[in-house]
Amino acid sequence: MTTIEPAPVPAFAPQPTWDAEPRRTPRSTFAGLTTNDDVALAAVPGGGRAEVVFDFPGVRIGTAQYDEGPTGVTVVSIDGGARTAIDDRGGAVGITGRYPFNHAICLAGGSVHGTAAASGVTDALLERGGRRTGFADLAAVSGAVIYDFAVRDNAITPDAALGRAAFERSREGVVEIGRVGAGVGGSCGKMRPASTEWAGQGAAFRQVGELKILALTVVNAVGAVIDRDGTVLRGNVQEDGTRRHPSIDGALAFSEAGEQAADGIQRGNTTLSVVVTNARLEEIDLRQLATQIHSSMHRGIQPFHTALDGDTLFLLTTDEVDLPSYDPRQGLGPSVASFGAIASEVMWDAVIESVR
Repeated sequence: MTTIEPAPVPAFAPQPTWDAEPRRTPRSTFAGLTTNDDVALAAVPGGGRAEVVFDFPGVRIGTAQYDEGPTGVTVVSIDGGARTAIDDRGGAVGITGRYPFNHAICLAGGSVHGTAAASGVTDALLERGGRRTGFADLAAVSGAVIYDFAVRDNAITPDAALGRAAFERSREGVVEIGRVGAGVGGSCGKMRPASTEWAGQGAAFRQVGELKILALTVVNAVGAVIDRDGTVLRGNVQEDGTRRHPSIDGALAFSEAGEQAADGIQRGNTTLSVVVTNARLEEIDLRQLATQIHSSMHRGIQPFHTALDGDTLFLLTTDEVDLPSYDPRQGLGPSVASFGAIASEVMWDAVIESVR
């Protein structure tokens, strides 16, 4: 496993090298419909492609998965908790909690059944807090899920035990990326079943002065993943192994020739994202920053926020560093908007790392 160090200066550019070999997904038949009660499940750490290093004291990320699915959980926890803004879009959002202040965010596979994993994180936090149940002692955990059944032939889902395992395996300063945790069953570019490719979990970290941005995403999108120069990096792979932009499929579908796939675009998609920053922000700025970053992700995933997606982004701030003061008459300057532009590029890096 390789370790990806954060760049001291952001170098946002197209990928110089890329493994273009297709990563096709076997299609599900749902033949056996094996459930959690049918097998002896073992929560395992999973093996990511690489690790991303970040410098964010008090922020821990852990993963656990059931290889029998495969399906998994990723937990982002923050010592003491953090104010949270949530931006959710698309026609198939699966979310729990929705708290404005969270001690942890739980991302999971298993669609609506995977929301049970968040309760396991809550239980683990209760134990860590000495089982105190005073109002001020309660730990808040929000979570969201992806539909990862389309690439497997069983009904095994993340549960409370898997959520607890991911939390207990959390580490400070490092996060696994690739097909691991909640992203173990993620896929993308689903213009038709045969065009789908594996995606996964990606992360990136940047520090600008004292300001820090940690971005994590689990890509399970109907759309394909796009590089900064417009190249399709993963998804919508053709029979000859090449990839094409989904807009071409749309143009063909609306043309007089009418290229319509008999099996159609795949349902059950969601991209889940978590951004952690130390910037001290007003509530309105926190909400707007979440919207700005989430909106920017359409550049790296096409199409995005569709009726077939349930995209959700959690933005958490540890409220440690003030943004510099500036004169708005001088342009964007060191504003929330310009900070959001940087954070949006960090998120694009995370999207790319999810499918590398």
